[in-house]
Amino acid sequence: MIVAIDVGLKRIGVAISLEGKIAIPSTPILRKNRNQAARDVSDMLKEKGAKNLVVGLPKGGSSEAEMERRIKHFISLLEFDGEICYQDESYSSVEASELVSNKRDGKFDSIAAMIILERFLNR
Repeated sequence: MIVAIDVGLKRIGVAISLEGKIAIPSTPILRKNRNQAARDVSDMLKEKGAKNLVVGLPKGGSSEAEMERRIKHFISLLEFDGEICYQDESYSSVEASELVSNKRDGKFDSIAAMIILERFLNR
């Protein structure tokens, strides 16, 4: 199984692909603090039997380097021994907002993760 995450400050969007063909949004993870979120993501990866983790990284923009550093630090906190791949997440939130009207219910974050996973699967 391939799992993709979109790391945000309030929620972590989650999407899965069972056979590497179709990306499906999953339940997002509420983020109270970095360590709790890393534990919850690690537990979710274990529960789902993930072999690959796709992580969205923002490309371009003035804060690209800082965001990449923060996201990679967060990933370093995970207990996951599968393969980790980084995927450009540019404009995934814009695309997600076109598909979801309510950005606060958590589905938005997982739709963004689904778009990141679709990009990974289609490359």
